[in-house]
Amino acid sequence: MGLTKFKIGQLVTVIDERNTLGIRKFYGINIHKEFMPTAANTEGLDETKYKVVRKNQFVYSGMQTGRDECIRIGMYDSDEPILISPAYTIFEVTATDVVLPSYFFMKFLSKETDRYGAFCSDGSIRSNLDWEVFCDIELDLPPLSIQQKYVDVYNAMIANQQSYEHGLEDLKRVCDVYIDELRKKLPHKKLGSYISISNARNDELEYGIDNVRGVSIEKKFINTKANMEGVSLKSYAVVKPNEFSYVTVTSRNGEKISLARNDSDEIYICSSSYIVFRVNNTEELMPEYLSMLFERSEFNRYSRFNSWGSARETFDWDEMCDVRIPIPDIEIQHDIVNIFEAYNTRKEINEKLKAQIKDICPILIKGSLEEAGKTKEV
Repeated sequence: MGLTKFKIGQLVTVIDERNTLGIRKFYGINIHKEFMPTAANTEGLDETKYKVVRKNQFVYSGMQTGRDECIRIGMYDSDEPILISPAYTIFEVTATDVVLPSYFFMKFLSKETDRYGAFCSDGSIRSNLDWEVFCDIELDLPPLSIQQKYVDVYNAMIANQQSYEHGLEDLKRVCDVYIDELRKKLPHKKLGSYISISNARNDELEYGIDNVRGVSIEKKFINTKANMEGVSLKSYAVVKPNEFSYVTVTSRNGEKISLARNDSDEIYICSSSYIVFRVNNTEELMPEYLSMLFERSEFNRYSRFNSWGSARETFDWDEMCDVRIPIPDIEIQHDIVNIFEAYNTRKEINEKLKAQIKDICPILIKGSLEEAGKTKEV
């Protein structure tokens, strides 16, 4: 048994199926090589221009490979077809007598392969890995029997992770159903009676650059992406544990509002353009419970619908105070929060499982090459 060398272009065939089926599920690929619903506003888009992706097909984008040190490629494994931007290349592995599609994908789940792709990228500002260059990359392939052995190991890990993820979604549905029942049964009260603005500022420069945070549409505090060189932090707003911060501007934001609760023990500071607020009495309203309501898609839609303006639409403080929510007894709030925290804990574990699978893939590829009679770094 030995290895054979093939160029990618010898193994694949480009597919260009446009959407004539009325599909409205728009997706993209992230740097983790995962499919994700697009965050862009798809209202009014001509979906017939978009490409259809079917099970076991690959989606590839060579854009900014050098900058990100990542070959953006994904293998679609669901039964229901989705749409992808016309800017992406869709292909199938057609030389299945030489390489298994899953083994082909495993070859790209390593940092070494990503770095090699970055090395092959052009020297422009975008650092693209053009399709022709991608097709010219050579792969060492063991016999199909060896490929299948290591693909079986990979598929078993994926099956375990997906089983765990399925239970995770069941837990989230419990939370959603619980809250929906409360919305039906309880009177809705204006949020303004339970919250107030925090005007604390970093006047004494007690907090520095390490405390600066931004707020994402995923409802999390994130390290700031702004250039902070020469910026005075005196006017920055202080965000204490269990306080909230949000960006009033909601336009061009993927139909979401950037809002987060400080769920850490640290004190953050954020731009003075953000609104920081707190719950007045945590014995009446738990910040964790309020945070759950903010994370629901219904609140994103509500905040966008109630944003006003011309060039920039904003969800002002008065609109926030006018939000009506069901407020059950504090014991019930505790119960719901406990379920939601269990969900978040399992969600973090699931992300770690997915990361571990990707870390193991290079080891599996290396093992397959060694078994085929040749040791080679992936």
